Amino acid sequence: MTIVPRNNRPQTVISPENLAHQRLAAERMQDVHLLLKNLANSEEATIKLIIDCLYDIGSVNLINRRLQFRPLNRTIKLIAKMSKPVFRVIAWHWFEKNCPQLITNWLEIKVAFEDPTDLPQEIAVETSQIKPYSQLEIDNMNRELNYLRQQVRWLAGVCIVALSALGVTVTTLTRNPEAPLQSTQQIQLQTHP
Repeated sequence: MTIVPRNNRPQTVISPENLAHQRLAAERMQDVHLLLKNLANSEEATIKLIIDCLYDIGSVNLINRRLQFRPLNRTIKLIAKMSKPVFRVIAWHWFEKNCPQLITNWLEIKVAFEDPTDLPQEIAVETSQIKPYSQLEIDNMNRELNYLRQQVRWLAGVCIVALSALGVTVTTLTRNPEAPLQSTQQIQLQTHP
């Protein structure tokens, strides 16, 4: 006869009282989620103003960090100002769809009062040694990297010129919206005597 040891893992049994508390907590967090959705809908104008402020600060900081070349920097800032209404619409839809749930999840973690030190520890993973590259491979990689950087600069320049042309076109059309209509009406009048 062989004795087989039992698995000594403790089995978690949830008492009816704890089960009722978990059910109540889930219902209350659902209420919080609905209230946050209602708050977002009723305060749409305030949220859009907050989005505008964040866009103004964030776009300038991002452009200053990514583009040191002054003329390019100024051009991109002008394009960023013109794209603000589009960003506001996209950001509002994203906020409306995602933020109530994100805020609810964050609040649920805060009211759980769990100790962050109880979280599982990271597991160390064994890695193998990496074979060093030869000098020829390093030179080839450097040449390829320089070529790719040149391509990126060229594409960035083309994009900036295209966006600038688009901005000038849109600005010109918005300043004088009757001009295309007048030319169309004149053509129609000339064809119909």
